[in-house]
Amino acid sequence: MSLKKSIILIIIILVIDQISKIYIKTSFVLQESLDVFSWFEIIFVENDGMAWGTKISDFVSFISDRSAKVILTSFRIAAIFGIGYWLYDTTKKQCSNILILAIALIFAGALGNIIDSVFYGVLFEDSYNQVATFLPETGGYDSLLHGKVVDMLHFPLFEVDLPEWVPLHGGKRFSFFDPVFNIADMAISAGFIMLIVFNKTAFSKEKQ
Repeated sequence: MSLKKSIILIIIILVIDQISKIYIKTSFVLQESLDVFSWFEIIFVENDGMAWGTKISDFVSFISDRSAKVILTSFRIAAIFGIGYWLYDTTKKQCSNILILAIALIFAGALGNIIDSVFYGVLFEDSYNQVATFLPETGGYDSLLHGKVVDMLHFPLFEVDLPEWVPLHGGKRFSFFDPVFNIADMAISAGFIMLIVFNKTAFSKEKQ
Protein backbone atom coordinates (compact mmCIF):
# COMPACT_ATOMS: atom_id res chain seq x y z
CA MET A 1 0.00 0.00 0.00
CA SER A 2 1.56 3.25 -1.15
CA LEU A 3 1.80 6.52 0.76
CA LYS A 4 -0.50 8.13 -1.83
CA LYS A 5 -3.24 5.56 -1.20
CA SER A 6 -2.78 6.00 2.54
CA ILE A 7 -3.22 9.77 2.24
CA ILE A 8 -6.38 9.31 0.13
CA LEU A 9 -7.82 6.97 2.81
CA ILE A 10 -6.93 9.46 5.55
CA ILE A 11 -8.62 12.32 3.67
CA ILE A 12 -11.78 10.26 3.11
CA ILE A 13 -12.03 9.37 6.81
CA LEU A 14 -11.34 12.97 7.85
CA VAL A 15 -14.02 14.34 5.52
CA ILE A 16 -16.65 11.86 6.74
CA ASP A 17 -15.66 12.46 10.37
CA GLN A 18 -15.75 16.24 10.15
CA ILE A 19 -18.97 16.39 8.10
CA SER A 20 -20.73 14.21 10.68
CA LYS A 21 -19.42 16.32 13.58
CA ILE A 22 -20.27 19.66 12.00
CA TYR A 23 -23.75 18.41 11.12
CA ILE A 24 -24.39 17.22 14.69
CA LYS A 25 -22.91 20.37 16.22
CA THR A 26 -25.07 22.67 14.04
CA SER A 27 -28.26 20.57 14.16
CA PHE A 28 -28.55 19.17 17.70
CA VAL A 29 -28.73 20.62 21.18
CA LEU A 30 -26.33 19.02 23.65
CA GLN A 31 -27.74 15.66 24.88
CA GLU A 32 -30.42 15.65 22.17
CA SER A 33 -30.91 12.18 20.71
CA LEU A 34 -32.52 10.52 17.73
CA ASP A 35 -33.53 6.85 17.72
CA VAL A 36 -32.52 5.13 14.50
CA PHE A 37 -33.07 1.50 15.51
CA SER A 38 -33.79 -0.15 18.84
CA TRP A 39 -30.06 -0.90 19.14
CA PHE A 40 -28.67 2.34 17.66
CA GLU A 41 -29.24 6.00 18.37
CA ILE A 42 -27.61 9.31 17.54
CA ILE A 43 -26.98 11.36 20.67
CA PHE A 44 -24.96 14.55 20.82
CA VAL A 45 -22.37 14.64 23.59
CA GLU A 46 -19.05 16.45 23.93
CA ASN A 47 -15.87 14.98 25.37
CA ASP A 48 -13.52 17.42 27.07
CA GLY A 49 -10.90 14.84 28.04
CA MET A 50 -9.41 11.54 26.96
CA ALA A 51 -11.18 8.23 26.34
CA TRP A 52 -14.51 7.93 28.17
CA GLY A 53 -14.18 11.57 29.25
CA THR A 54 -11.22 10.92 31.56
CA LYS A 55 -9.12 14.01 32.31
CA ILE A 56 -5.47 14.39 33.34
CA SER A 57 -6.67 16.47 36.30
CA ASP A 58 -8.57 13.41 37.55
CA PHE A 59 -5.20 11.82 38.33
CA VAL A 60 -3.04 14.88 39.05
CA SER A 61 -4.99 17.05 41.45
CA PHE A 62 -2.69 20.12 41.35
CA ILE A 63 -3.29 20.65 37.60
CA SER A 64 -6.38 22.66 36.69
CA ASP A 65 -8.84 21.36 34.10
CA ARG A 66 -7.84 24.08 31.62
CA SER A 67 -4.11 23.42 32.00
CA ALA A 68 -4.75 19.69 31.71
CA LYS A 69 -6.69 20.31 28.49
CA VAL A 70 -3.77 22.23 26.95
CA ILE A 71 -1.33 19.49 28.00
CA LEU A 72 -3.56 16.78 26.52
CA THR A 73 -4.09 18.63 23.24
CA SER A 74 -0.37 19.41 22.95
CA PHE A 75 0.46 15.75 23.56
CA ARG A 76 -2.01 14.71 20.86
CA ILE A 77 -0.41 17.12 18.39
CA ALA A 78 3.06 15.77 19.18
CA ALA A 79 1.79 12.20 18.88
CA ILE A 80 0.26 12.82 15.46
CA PHE A 81 3.67 13.87 14.12
CA GLY A 82 5.12 10.63 15.46
CA ILE A 83 2.36 8.55 13.90
CA GLY A 84 2.77 10.46 10.63
CA TYR A 85 6.48 9.68 10.51
CA TRP A 86 5.73 6.02 11.35
CA LEU A 87 3.33 5.88 8.40
CA TYR A 88 5.87 7.51 6.06
CA ASP A 89 8.61 5.13 7.22
CA THR A 90 6.51 1.98 6.81
CA THR A 91 5.42 2.93 3.28
CA LYS A 92 9.00 3.81 2.33
CA LYS A 93 10.20 0.42 3.58
CA GLN A 94 7.27 -1.30 1.82
CA CYS A 95 6.12 -3.00 5.01
CA SER A 96 2.99 -5.14 5.34
CA ASN A 97 -0.18 -3.64 3.84
CA ILE A 98 -2.00 -4.50 7.07
CA LEU A 99 0.51 -2.46 9.09
CA ILE A 100 0.27 0.51 6.73
CA LEU A 101 -3.54 0.38 6.71
CA ALA A 102 -3.69 0.15 10.50
CA ILE A 103 -1.35 3.14 10.96
CA ALA A 104 -3.32 5.16 8.38
CA LEU A 105 -6.56 4.48 10.27
CA ILE A 106 -5.01 5.46 13.60
CA PHE A 107 -3.51 8.62 12.07
CA ALA A 108 -6.82 9.66 10.48
CA GLY A 109 -8.77 9.09 13.69
CA ALA A 110 -6.26 10.89 15.87
CA LEU A 111 -6.12 13.87 13.50
CA GLY A 112 -9.92 14.00 13.32
CA ASN A 113 -10.22 14.39 17.10
CA ILE A 114 -7.28 16.82 17.24
CA ILE A 115 -9.16 19.15 14.88
CA ASP A 116 -12.02 19.27 17.40
CA SER A 117 -9.70 19.84 20.36
CA VAL A 118 -7.71 22.60 18.69
CA PHE A 119 -10.30 24.53 16.67
CA TYR A 120 -13.90 23.79 17.69
CA GLY A 121 -13.82 26.12 20.71
CA VAL A 122 -13.08 29.01 18.36
CA LEU A 123 -15.32 27.95 15.46
CA PHE A 124 -18.60 27.20 17.28
CA GLU A 125 -20.94 28.55 19.93
CA ASP A 126 -21.63 26.35 22.92
CA SER A 127 -24.49 23.87 22.56
CA TYR A 128 -26.16 24.28 25.95
CA ASN A 129 -29.92 24.75 25.37
CA GLN A 130 -29.28 25.89 21.81
CA VAL A 131 -28.13 24.70 18.41
CA ALA A 132 -24.63 26.04 17.88
CA THR A 133 -23.75 28.47 15.10
CA PHE A 134 -20.63 28.04 12.97
CA LEU A 135 -18.34 31.10 13.15
CA PRO A 136 -20.64 33.14 15.44
CA GLU A 137 -20.20 36.92 15.46
CA THR A 138 -19.78 36.93 19.23
CA GLY A 139 -16.97 34.38 19.04
CA GLY A 140 -16.69 30.71 19.93
CA TYR A 141 -17.34 28.99 23.25
CA ASP A 142 -13.64 28.84 24.18
CA SER A 143 -10.11 29.61 23.05
CA LEU A 144 -7.71 27.75 20.79
CA LEU A 145 -6.66 24.32 22.15
CA HIS A 146 -9.73 24.17 24.42
CA GLY A 147 -12.25 22.65 22.01
CA LYS A 148 -14.39 19.65 22.92
CA VAL A 149 -14.55 16.50 20.80
CA VAL A 150 -18.00 15.87 19.30
CA ASP A 151 -19.40 12.35 19.78
CA MET A 152 -22.69 11.04 18.48
CA LEU A 153 -22.81 7.28 17.85
CA HIS A 154 -24.42 5.13 20.55
CA PHE A 155 -25.09 1.41 20.28
CA PRO A 156 -27.07 0.18 23.31
CA LEU A 157 -27.23 -3.35 21.89
CA PHE A 158 -28.99 -4.80 24.89
CA GLU A 159 -29.92 -4.09 28.50
CA VAL A 160 -30.28 -6.54 31.37
CA ASP A 161 -31.00 -6.39 35.09
CA LEU A 162 -27.98 -7.86 36.88
CA PRO A 163 -28.59 -10.40 39.69
CA GLU A 164 -28.03 -9.21 43.26
CA TRP A 165 -25.03 -11.51 43.66
CA VAL A 166 -22.97 -9.74 40.97
CA PRO A 167 -20.14 -7.81 42.71
CA LEU A 168 -20.36 -3.99 42.71
CA HIS A 169 -23.20 -3.75 40.18
CA GLY A 170 -25.64 -6.34 41.52
CA GLY A 171 -29.30 -5.35 41.19
CA LYS A 172 -28.48 -2.57 38.73
CA ARG A 173 -29.45 -2.29 35.10
CA PHE A 174 -26.57 -3.03 32.75
CA SER A 175 -26.42 -1.61 29.22
CA PHE A 176 -24.07 -2.82 26.49
CA PHE A 177 -22.58 -0.78 24.80
CA ASP A 178 -22.80 2.53 26.73
CA PRO A 179 -19.93 4.73 25.45
CA VAL A 180 -20.77 7.33 22.80
CA PHE A 181 -18.14 7.76 20.09
CA ASN A 182 -17.50 9.16 16.60
CA ILE A 183 -16.07 8.15 13.21
CA ALA A 184 -12.54 9.12 14.29
CA ASP A 185 -12.80 6.84 17.34
CA MET A 186 -13.95 4.01 15.07
CA ALA A 187 -10.90 4.48 12.82
CA ILE A 188 -8.51 4.46 15.80
CA SER A 189 -10.16 1.36 17.30
CA ALA A 190 -10.11 -0.46 13.95
CA GLY A 191 -6.41 0.32 13.52
CA PHE A 192 -5.48 -0.96 16.98
CA ILE A 193 -7.63 -4.09 16.57
CA MET A 194 -5.87 -4.85 13.29
CA LEU A 195 -2.47 -4.50 14.98
CA ILE A 196 -3.53 -6.88 17.75
CA VAL A 197 -5.35 -9.50 15.67
CA PHE A 198 -2.90 -9.51 12.75
CA ASN A 199 0.18 -8.80 14.84
CA LYS A 200 2.44 -11.43 13.24
CA THR A 201 1.46 -10.45 9.70
CA ALA A 202 1.66 -6.71 10.37
CA PHE A 203 5.14 -6.84 11.89
CA SER A 204 6.62 -9.65 9.85
CA LYS A 205 10.04 -8.87 8.40
CA GLU A 206 10.28 -8.51 4.66
CA LYS A 207 12.44 -11.16 3.02
CA GLN A 208 15.48 -9.67 1.35
